[in-house]
Amino acid sequence: MAIVELVMPKMGESIMEATILRWHKKPGDQVKSDETVLEIATDKVDSEVPSIADGEITEILFAENDVVPVGTVIARINTAADAGFTTTAPVAPSAAQEAPAVVREEAPVSQETVSAPYEAQFVTSGARFYSPLVLTIAQQEGISFAELEKIPGTGNEGRVTKKDILNFVEAKSKGLTPVAAPVAQRTEAPAPAEQPVSRPAAAVTPAATTSNGVGAQPVSAPVSTGNYGGNVEIIEMDRMRKLIAEHMVRSKHTSPHVTSFAEADVTNMVKWRDQVKKDFEKREGEKITFTPLFIEAMIKCIKRFPLLNSSLDGDKIIVKKDINIGMATALPTGNLIVPVIRNADMLNLVGLTRQVNQLANAARQNRLKPDDTQNGTITLTNVGTFGSLAGTPIINQPQVAILAVGAIKKRPVVIETSHGDTIAIRHMMYLSLSYDHRIVDGALGSTFLSAVAQELENFDENRSY
Repeated sequence: MAIVELVMPKMGESIMEATILRWHKKPGDQVKSDETVLEIATDKVDSEVPSIADGEITEILFAENDVVPVGTVIARINTAADAGFTTTAPVAPSAAQEAPAVVREEAPVSQETVSAPYEAQFVTSGARFYSPLVLTIAQQEGISFAELEKIPGTGNEGRVTKKDILNFVEAKSKGLTPVAAPVAQRTEAPAPAEQPVSRPAAAVTPAATTSNGVGAQPVSAPVSTGNYGGNVEIIEMDRMRKLIAEHMVRSKHTSPHVTSFAEADVTNMVKWRDQVKKDFEKREGEKITFTPLFIEAMIKCIKRFPLLNSSLDGDKIIVKKDINIGMATALPTGNLIVPVIRNADMLNLVGLTRQVNQLANAARQNRLKPDDTQNGTITLTNVGTFGSLAGTPIINQPQVAILAVGAIKKRPVVIETSHGDTIAIRHMMYLSLSYDHRIVDGALGSTFLSAVAQELENFDENRSY
């Protein structure tokens, strides 16, 4: 006999721990390779962890709701092996690489244990989460996503498990009609920044997490009002909201925030987009929003003021050579997430537009992969999404700055002409920059913000894309 160790899987760069949501097996239970052993959650994704071998669960080392570091042994599986026999731990088809798990013959006195890390990508579709194993079975059995949506899920928060989909396959083969799974009511989120004026675009708050319930409102059971007063409703924070709260408090505790404000006349930019948007969509197959235009202006200014694209490690300032722009995006649930456009400075306007649209759509459909939210160096957020003129966003740690753009409004303003001052109707927008005062002083922060505003004001109406 030999012991194989099941470890907490790594699910993306910088994700160092995960929470155990639910154990599907207990000590003494038999388990087959690829069978779900437990469900876990991180601040980015939730997933099922399958067994890496056939055998018996001999030991479970952590309880539900425990937070466990990546790579830590969480369970042990007893499995038979011949001398010199080597086996490779099954890995989900979407994993980038296979992780070998070597099982050796047990010595007469001591056992030899091996760790088998499990690497996987995680996929969601519509309102529900589907693990790689479930998706693989669906592909092999010719089950469409529409059929997946009908499968009743017995996993955590109604997730479809391996057992659920196999039961569905069996019922389908017998000609039985599957029972539709209850799915939370969906609400369509607006496309990012589709309206030229006072339009929704990205989101207000920095990094949050993906969600499995789309458009669902929190439901609370009747509880005692305690000392809260007579006419109240008490709603327990869900896991995502707790993570958001912790992230925001940690950011304010870590960085002394300073926010500077500027105003920009973006009339030329608005007119240019109105002129080219139909031709752009016809030619490139993508709708052009204001977001890539804002990012383009940010990139030009970051190259002039690279300290805004940095982080702090103790008393060391780490200036990032790669410009990875985080794009705060609202989820249909009301939560928020920050997908990252990597090496944004290497993309032209068409490339930026494609990245913005793809990441925004993936976020709203819960199809972001863990790496899509990693390694951002500075963040853009749109507080004008719901009509706000300006805001004071919280820095997305470990970054040192976040730029917020407000709603674009038509206003009468004084402009200078060759014939003197005059009043004209212009498209005006406020910008605000929150920055870490440990690294960025007011002079640098305000100069950078003014440079971005000038880039937007000096937008070339005759440019091509």
